[in-house]
Amino acid sequence: MKLTFTRSLAVLAAALTLSAFSAAAADEEGFVSIFNGKDLTGWAGPVDQYEVKDGAIACKPAKGGTLYTKDEYADYIVRLEIKLPPGGNNGLAIRYPGKGDTAYVGMCELQVLDDSSPKYAKLDPRQYHGSAYGMVAAKRGHQKPVGEWNEQEVTIKGSTIKVVLNGTVILDTDLSKVDPATYMGKSKHPGVTRTTGYFGFAGHGDAVQFRNIRIKKL
Repeated sequence: MKLTFTRSLAVLAAALTLSAFSAAAADEEGFVSIFNGKDLTGWAGPVDQYEVKDGAIACKPAKGGTLYTKDEYADYIVRLEIKLPPGGNNGLAIRYPGKGDTAYVGMCELQVLDDSSPKYAKLDPRQYHGSAYGMVAAKRGHQKPVGEWNEQEVTIKGSTIKVVLNGTVILDTDLSKVDPATYMGKSKHPGVTRTTGYFGFAGHGDAVQFRNIRIKKL
């Protein structure tokens, strides 16, 4: 009787494990890796300002510029992991045209920032991690401690953006419904209506790292 019960538990455990693997595989269906973990093949822009370190893309210290994919994307979901150094600052370039400051000439720059750093204590709310820079603020308080990997998912569909950080929705907005008169510093964002463009990283001289980057066209 005891042996039968033990076997039943083993079968149940195996079934649950198989179910979990199947669910994970289904969740990743349609996603394509856009970083090989070894070099910057498939990327364009200031590639000399970036490096591959420990299987991750990293902006070189005191370097920067927007590193972007060679392919353009319209509507998509991108999943990636992000690790911030103390005081780290970078950004996700969304529908970037290939030149200029993506925060303005692209659809937007989604801020990548160490929100816990004292030097950023007095920023505009629209400058913190996950925010559509200068336009819409993201919710704070969902980053992992500095030096740990954060899991982030970004969905771009039409004029809408949804950002999920470590399982929590921190931004869910429609940029077409944001009054330009309310933009931070009343800056112009001529790229906000772009419908396609490159995906990339807007480095600002800090060694922020990105890995496990995969994208799914919608």
